[in-house]
Amino acid sequence: MSEETAVAEFSADTKEMGDKIAEMTLKQAKELSDYLKDVHGIEPASGGGAVVMAAPGDEAGGAAAEQTEFDVVLTGFGDKKLNVVKVVKNLTGASLMEAKKMVESVPATLKEAVSKEEAEKVKAEVEEAGGSVELK
Repeated sequence: MSEETAVAEFSADTKEMGDKIAEMTLKQAKELSDYLKDVHGIEPASGGGAVVMAAPGDEAGGAAAEQTEFDVVLTGFGDKKLNVVKVVKNLTGASLMEAKKMVESVPATLKEAVSKEEAEKVKAEVEEAGGSVELK
């Protein structure tokens, strides 16, 4: 058997673009996907989005990387539903009716793929209003 394998040559531009894509956050990858679809009419092939958004694996099989993006999920509103609805409305930009429906249909995702700092800030605001939140 031959030990030779095919080695592909890539231009510097291709390497640079590939490295930038590999370093993207989930939120950035989604934004890029939306941009390509809306502006250029390009949609990923089946399973293409998962490939772009997949995090690089740890070849040594070590500990998992620390989570950097969180989803903020409303899990309850306690006895101060109106206060929680007001906070949800302000945080999400939803109308008063949409915010009320969101609160009444817990669990409801308030924010997706936000930084730990922003997730903690949102959690504190909702809890101060009387609601309960889970970070995922």
